[in-house]
Amino acid sequence: MRDTVIEVTDLRKRYGATDAVAGIDLDIERGEIFALLGPNGAGKSTTVEILEGFRGRDGGEVRVLGEDPGRAGRAWRARVGVVWQKETLVPKLPVRDVVRHFAGYYPLADDPDEVIERVGLTHKSKELAESLSGGQLRRLDVALGIVGRPELLFLDEPTTGFDPKARREFWELIRSLAAGGTTIVLTTHYLEEAEALADRVCVIAHGRIRAIDTPAALDGRASRQATVSWREEGERREVRTDEPTRAVAEMAGRFVGEIPELSVHRPTLEEVYLGMINDDHVAEEAPV
Repeated sequence: MRDTVIEVTDLRKRYGATDAVAGIDLDIERGEIFALLGPNGAGKSTTVEILEGFRGRDGGEVRVLGEDPGRAGRAWRARVGVVWQKETLVPKLPVRDVVRHFAGYYPLADDPDEVIERVGLTHKSKELAESLSGGQLRRLDVALGIVGRPELLFLDEPTTGFDPKARREFWELIRSLAAGGTTIVLTTHYLEEAEALADRVCVIAHGRIRAIDTPAALDGRASRQATVSWREEGERREVRTDEPTRAVAEMAGRFVGEIPELSVHRPTLEEVYLGMINDDHVAEEAPV
């Protein structure tokens, strides 16, 4: 049985003459990590704010955790966690006290000390929140977003300011939350983050969904040809093929030892995404 947490049908939002969201349909299931991708101004933030209940809509139907977020009350909001793109304004208190303070807003809050440990701030728990570095403040934002044990967690650019090691540690935290049944809606400009975490990705451009699929299959990525390149007779050569293993095996007969500068490349998620966005930009500017 499907356990759908978010159901959206023909969602619309207009600002003046501009359609920020122009008829979006999507379903997100429990325990899924769902990534929203798109350029600035694509409609991602507006869509997410409507799902969170912080912005009204002009049309369409939306159900989040079984309720209309535009009308849901405090009990519904206690089931939803949000990590904003901008840092949360927090009291001038030690980290531990800040997390305890926010835990008091939730009926089934997690243990604040355990949450602090999970986001890697135990060594800073007695220091004032305002003394933290940018990356550490981001970790505190995440702690405040998950301390209420949310069923649904919205993450808006959550690893901004993280170094590579901290980013990968955070990914493990997100995976553990999803494994425990938390549904996660992630907006990120880090394509490698979407590829590492998301069960499905959704590309939005000009207020419309361009594609929804797994990272590996987005826009036919899994079936696209590979490029095999190498150096031969002083020149860089390449061939596009559906069977790169066979191409390399056939090529190996021409060389003694290793094939010089051999590489096999398939389209990355970033390349596929940029191609989709560029195609949409061309279509938007084309004369009617």
